[in-house]
Amino acid sequence: MSTEAALKRTPLFEVYKDYGAKVIDFGGWELPVQFSSIIEEHEAVRNDAGLFDVSHMGEVLVEGKDAESYINYLITNDVTKIAVNKTQYTAMCYPDGGTIDDFLVYKLADEKYLLVVNAANIEKDYEWMEKHVKGDVTLNNISSETALLALQGPKAANILQKLTDLDLSEIAPFSFKQHINLDGIEDVLVSRTGYTGEDGFELYLANSDVKSLWKKLLQAGEEDGLKPCGLGARDTLRLEARLALYGQELTKDISPLEAGIGFAVKTNKESDFIGKSSLAKQKEEGLKRKLVGVEVTGRGIPRTGYKVFSEGEEEIGFITSGTRSPSLKKNLGLAMISTEHAKPDTPLKIEIRNKLIDAVVVKTPFYKKG
Repeated sequence: MSTEAALKRTPLFEVYKDYGAKVIDFGGWELPVQFSSIIEEHEAVRNDAGLFDVSHMGEVLVEGKDAESYINYLITNDVTKIAVNKTQYTAMCYPDGGTIDDFLVYKLADEKYLLVVNAANIEKDYEWMEKHVKGDVTLNNISSETALLALQGPKAANILQKLTDLDLSEIAPFSFKQHINLDGIEDVLVSRTGYTGEDGFELYLANSDVKSLWKKLLQAGEEDGLKPCGLGARDTLRLEARLALYGQELTKDISPLEAGIGFAVKTNKESDFIGKSSLAKQKEEGLKRKLVGVEVTGRGIPRTGYKVFSEGEEEIGFITSGTRSPSLKKNLGLAMISTEHAKPDTPLKIEIRNKLIDAVVVKTPFYKKG
């Protein structure tokens, strides 16, 4: 008998094959890496629109009189700064400043929040949250009953507008509206967020409605060039936009400051939070290493884990993510390297197939929309 655990599937799994999906094991989930081709899907999102099934993501409801102060103790950002129907990006850290996860906080009401966490971290995050409950707080892991679609690209608003009377221009980036009707599908949370560097929406709804919404969106977007997209394009898009991926740019050994998301770390907020003193010390003493963009000027693509060397061939770090950029037609990567080599235009070498290949530090994000 096989001892391997069965791969988890989203409620959309059954319709993947209707769209020609090629599925892979992604952190214990059976998910589509592509439907047509990664480059075609990437270009659809940059020029028109793409539709992603991201129902594997985790959702945790936090409610109660002390929900705000409890969340503020868990996270690096300051949740007291957001109003109802606003979203905040944050990280959650260990006492030593290493990252447990990065996620979004949605303020649903004064004493009610939705935390949207990375799929591979659902159990770990939820255990950590339970362990640190303070005051009048209830936690509810609603991941298994919540589906999530991401509609991304310059034509996303035009496509979604066909399914709703709500004026989508009322939803600013990092804002959302609750209980929206999308062409007869009730109670959808419509959020102007995403992970591609483009405008777009994330749509939270009941599992039972997601197949219907998937089909309605693809139909509504047909004339606008909307394509179903897989994890391959999701990765190339987020990398061009320099958006961190947990497990690569952020890990238990990499702090949010080192990963370049210091904007989400408020060491000056009044209340204490887990990891605060370690992160404040890192800020005070200056970072010994940081995440930078690199472009390979020689031949080869930088891949996760490849070693990075200075021009004088001293080992100074490693690649966290890398790809052949479909938008820029360059071999690009993100690298965690010692700070003294982190300035733009600094020449580097990357070990690719046992050879040291020329590279250079470049500014990020690699790609900006428009």
